[in-house]
Amino acid sequence: MSNSIFLPNGMEAIQAEYKEFPLEEFNQNPLIQALPPLLDKAAIIRKLMVKPIYNDEEKHAESIYRIHMINRLFQLYTPLPVHIDVWNMIHTLILQGYLARNPFDKNYKKYINDSGKEIINRSYEINSRQNFRTTSSCGTFIGFSGMGKTTTINRVLSDIPQVIIHNEYKGAHFNQIQLVWLKLEAPSNSSLKALCLQFFMKVDELLGTNNYKKYVSRNMSVDSMLPLISQVAHNIGLGLLVIDETQNIKKRGAEQIMNFFVYLINTGINLCLIGTPGAYDLFGKELRMTRRLTGNAEIIYNNMQYGNEFNLLLESIWKYQWTQNFVPYNEEFGKTIYELTQGISDLVIKLFVYSQQLAIESGKEELSIGLIKKVANEKFRLLQPMLNAIRSGNPHKIAKYEDIRKIELEESRIKQNIAVRKEEPVRKKKEYNVEPPEKVEKPKQKTKCKEYSEDDLRNLLQLGAKEDKSPYQLLLENNYIEEATTWIDVKDV
Repeated sequence: MSNSIFLPNGMEAIQAEYKEFPLEEFNQNPLIQALPPLLDKAAIIRKLMVKPIYNDEEKHAESIYRIHMINRLFQLYTPLPVHIDVWNMIHTLILQGYLARNPFDKNYKKYINDSGKEIINRSYEINSRQNFRTTSSCGTFIGFSGMGKTTTINRVLSDIPQVIIHNEYKGAHFNQIQLVWLKLEAPSNSSLKALCLQFFMKVDELLGTNNYKKYVSRNMSVDSMLPLISQVAHNIGLGLLVIDETQNIKKRGAEQIMNFFVYLINTGINLCLIGTPGAYDLFGKELRMTRRLTGNAEIIYNNMQYGNEFNLLLESIWKYQWTQNFVPYNEEFGKTIYELTQGISDLVIKLFVYSQQLAIESGKEELSIGLIKKVANEKFRLLQPMLNAIRSGNPHKIAKYEDIRKIELEESRIKQNIAVRKEEPVRKKKEYNVEPPEKVEKPKQKTKCKEYSEDDLRNLLQLGAKEDKSPYQLLLENNYIEEATTWIDVKDV
């Protein structure tokens, strides 16, 4: 860029250039006006797309070189509808979060100054709410392992300048370093202290500051670090804090870290949380957390279904063939590759790459259904249990692998059960604990059976005894329980 400059620590930044937005509320804030303009759908696709180097004449090169050329496909990035949603989510988070954080706003400056004084005087209370109405929020991006979540986030962030230097704004002196976004990884040991230390170290690495030495000591508690992190984030104009691999947050430290996330949002810092479906359980424990941590957008990205989206991806890579004989794409190839990969984009690319490499090494020099199946059997051997679980559609099997758990599937099952119950004839139901009947000696004299109300399960059991039906069959017929064999195969029992 023509306005690129380098910080003393060697990191590249850009000099702020302020632009006018059609939204008036954006045009009073230098932290917003220094950001790139918003783009339409077509422009977003052009920004995200990455095409590998490819020359048709390369297919005549020696095989040893062509095998390496095929690896260029790992650089390919084809924007799909979900990627545009992620782009819009990231940009919306940053823009909206800055609305309440105008450096020239008197209330915001007072909030920052008061917070700083409280930290110095050690009178800062984490749960206190000052006269500051935040516009910050949180976005979540949860999806199957291998669907390119981290790659997508990195592609979107790469188009947003990370460090912007301000000197003057509308004739007024404005000396400010703006860190637009910062990306961290959730610690594998669920340690909030480790996450705090990572924050300070990353900020120092990017800006050449010495926050780690200045604020962090061996005996400093996490509670002491939290207000410092918030204060540093405001001082450097942090627009978005991205936390990747949130499935690493386990039960032991989950509550503390999730409270930390809510605290950051309440103090004006935007968050974006990324993870596999294993992270989804973190948001369902408390309404306060769920409401704050899914405030802006919640994007769920399971494996692709066979259809337009999958075919778009496959057709976009099909033209990159380094085998000497080009094989046109057809529906049989599409269905075969989908069956072998179950719509996981990482596996689709790998299968296409490995198949071409085998075709060249074997001297066949062209793709075929048999060759692709052979490659899948050899290269995806360890993945077969997971792929078989996805193929089965059985949530009990899928639940064994938290990286591929289908969130919508579970929710739709619950909704479906509720809908079925609503369609039943209206009758009052009470919950009872059904215990196995105790062994009772057969009475010598015939006694009259005790009568129970219609909604009593004991009445149901009496009727079943007359009809010679088992308790399981009765409960099943009257929709008190579900058919277990629907999801559990005999071989799994």
